[in-house]
Amino acid sequence: MPTNLYSEDLAPVPAGSRTWNTWNYAALWISMSLCIPTYMLASSLIEGGMNWWQAILTIFAGNTVVLIPMILNGHAGAKYGIPFPVFARASFGTKGANVPALLRAIVACGWFGIQTWIGGFAIYQMLRLWIPALEQLPAIFPASWGLATGPAICFILFWILNMYVVYLGIDSIKKLLVFKAIFLPVAALALLYWAIHAVNGGLGPILTQPSRFQNAGAFWAFFIPALTGMVGFWATLSLNIPDFTRYARSQQAQVKGQALGLPTSMTLFSFMGVVVTSATTIVYGTTIWDPVVLAGKFDNKILVSIAMIAVAISTLATNIAANIVSPANDFAHLNPAKISFRTGGFITGIIGILIFPWKLVADPGGYIFTWLVGYSSLLGPVGGIMIADYYLLRRQHLELDELYQHDGRYSYANGYNRYALLALLLGVAPNIPGFLATIHVIAADALPAWITGIYSYAWFVGFFVSGIGYTLMMRSIKSIEYVTAD
Repeated sequence: MPTNLYSEDLAPVPAGSRTWNTWNYAALWISMSLCIPTYMLASSLIEGGMNWWQAILTIFAGNTVVLIPMILNGHAGAKYGIPFPVFARASFGTKGANVPALLRAIVACGWFGIQTWIGGFAIYQMLRLWIPALEQLPAIFPASWGLATGPAICFILFWILNMYVVYLGIDSIKKLLVFKAIFLPVAALALLYWAIHAVNGGLGPILTQPSRFQNAGAFWAFFIPALTGMVGFWATLSLNIPDFTRYARSQQAQVKGQALGLPTSMTLFSFMGVVVTSATTIVYGTTIWDPVVLAGKFDNKILVSIAMIAVAISTLATNIAANIVSPANDFAHLNPAKISFRTGGFITGIIGILIFPWKLVADPGGYIFTWLVGYSSLLGPVGGIMIADYYLLRRQHLELDELYQHDGRYSYANGYNRYALLALLLGVAPNIPGFLATIHVIAADALPAWITGIYSYAWFVGFFVSGIGYTLMMRSIKSIEYVTAD
C-alpha cells in the first residue's frame, strides 16, 4: 500500500483485535455523557427560559435524532475496521477526504479547548481558596481577550497535563475513565442532594419553576435552534464514530451499545443539571449555569477541593477520549507517513488554545446558538453525503484495499470527488446568512427573516440538502463502483 495513504494508525483493525462488546459502547457513552458540557447543556436551556420538562424533552429528542446517523456511520467502522478519515475517502476521494476530516478536527479542537478550560478553571476554583493572592494577580493579557491571569495559569497547567497524557498514549486513559465512571456520578448526586435540601420544600418548588416564555411563539423560536444545538452537541461523534466502532465484535454490539448508552445517559445526567440549575435560581436569586462556578460558592474548602479535583480528572478523561482520538487521526490523515497519532494530538492541543475556548462558554446563548448550532451547519452536510454514499449508492459495500490506493475507484479526479465537495457547499450555503447575523457581522434585519431563520435548522438543512444533492449528482453516473468524476 502507498505509504502516504497508509499508516498503522489508519490501517483496518484486524478481526481478531475487535474486542469491544455492547457494554463497552454503552460504557463509552455513559462516560462521555457524564461531563460538565452536558450539565451546561441542560443549564443553558433553563437559563434560556425553559422549565425542567421542556429542557429534558429537548435534550432527549436531540439525542434520539443524532443517534440515527451515529449508528448508520458506525456500520462501516464495525464492518471494515476503518477509522473516519479512511471511510470519508469513499465519498470525498482519497485526497478530498481531508476536507471533512479537517472540518471535524477543527471542531474537535474547539471542544478540546472548552474541556481544557473547564478543567483548568476547576483547578483555579480550588487553588484560590488556599491561595487568595491568585485572584489578585495583575492582568497580563489584553482586555479584549477576557482572560484573567489566575484562571489563565491554571488553564495552561491543565493543558500541559493533557498533552502529557497524549504523550503517554491512548491506553493511559483507561484508569482515568474508570475513576470518572465512579466519581463523577457521585459528585453529580451530591449536587442533586444539595439542590433538594437547599430549597425549602425540596423538589416541589424546583420542578414547579415556570417557563419564562411569554407565548408559544417565543417558545418555538427558542426550541428549534435549541433542538438543533442538542443534535449539534454530538454531531462531531456522529461522523467519526467509526474511530470507535472499528473495534466492535459485531454490528449488534455497536448498535445496542449506542442505543442503550447515548439517549439515556445524556437525559439522566441532564436532569441533574436541570434540577440543580433551577435550584440556584431559588437559592441565589440568579441562574448559575456553570457547575464549577456553583461549587466554588460553597464554604467548605475541603469539599470544594475534592469536587474540583474530581472535575479536573473526569474532564481529562473525557477530553482525551472524545476530543483527542478523532482529530489526532484526522491530522494524521493529512500525511500518514509523517504525522503520527501523538503528533496529531499535539496539533489538536495547540489549536485548542488558539480558538479562545473561554469565550465560547462565556454565556449560554453563545454556547448554543454560536458554537453548537454554528458548527452543526458544517458537519450536517458531511454526514448527509457520507450516509447517502454508503447506503443509497454503494449499498454498504466498499473495496477495502482501494481505500488506500491513489489509482483505485476512490481516487475520482486526481483524488477529489468534485460532486461531494459541491454538495458540501450546497448544504452549508443556506446557513451562512443566519450565522453571520448571529455573530453580528450583518444586521439581523439586513435580510428577510425566512433567510436568516434557516440557520435555526442548520444541521437538518445541511444534512438533507447535501445528502439529496450528492445522491442526484452521483446517480447521473452509470456505475458507482468504478466512478471517476471526469
